[in-house]
Amino acid sequence: MNSLAVFLGMIGGWQIVLIVAVVLLMFGGKKIPELMRGLGSGIKEFKDATQDQVNNNQSKK
Repeated sequence: MNSLAVFLGMIGGWQIVLIVAVVLLMFGGKKIPELMRGLGSGIKEFKDATQDQVNNNQSKK
């Protein structure tokens, strides 16, 4: 079983629609692209850091 599905409790389509609606109400349409850019850059930094760690471990062997 997918660990994300277990973590989220097998959410369905209506729950996703409700979550999206709540996020739109909380942040508004103009703020969401800025939040997604920040999330994307954070994920990119995390991936770069993990790749650097893997490269360091491989070079030590």
